[in-house]
Amino acid sequence: MLGKSISKNSLLLGLFALVTAGVLAVTNVSTRDRIADAQRAAAEKALYELVPASRVDNDLLTDTLPTPAAMLPALGLDSAEAIHRARKDGKVIAVILPAVAPDGYSGDIRLIVGVNRDGSVAGVRALAHKETPGLGDKIETSKSDWIFGFNGKSLGEPPVEQWQVRKDGGVFDQFTGATITPRAVTGQVKRVLQQVAEHRTLLFELPADAGDSNGR
Repeated sequence: MLGKSISKNSLLLGLFALVTAGVLAVTNVSTRDRIADAQRAAAEKALYELVPASRVDNDLLTDTLPTPAAMLPALGLDSAEAIHRARKDGKVIAVILPAVAPDGYSGDIRLIVGVNRDGSVAGVRALAHKETPGLGDKIETSKSDWIFGFNGKSLGEPPVEQWQVRKDGGVFDQFTGATITPRAVTGQVKRVLQQVAEHRTLLFELPADAGDSNGR
């Protein structure tokens, strides 16, 4: 009698475990798909904030090339990540590069920086950081319009030596009570522009059919 009871309970427990595992598997798959969709939507939104869809005729999310190894140190990257290309009529009109400012007040500040073909900044966005709420977090567009101050700037306007915050003799504002964060972002955006200028041929002068199999 006791043996039958144990066998029955074991069977029920096994069945319960099997059903639970199935439910968890289904939930995991559906959740993973939703997370992936959300991540894609967020990435797409960020890219098109820098280079509006009206300027391009390709898919910014899929038209990419890996970051050249020579650019990794200056961009603050440990390994190659995707550089997104914006095209119009087959011509690369802008690139969007990943970058990390390693010298934020609370550590790394992950950015994407859009650079137009003429070397001017298309836009900058902070994707992730741990800066102080109410101070350093003003690099977020939801907290401040400070980061829009890079739009249209280039290594010639202002001169490269003025790519600093005002406290350091440059032209970019710092935050009241917080200089380290804007200093870090400003310095990293300047380095991105320098890398784009140095590797211009690789980034912009691509064969017309280079995007046909990757986003065209």
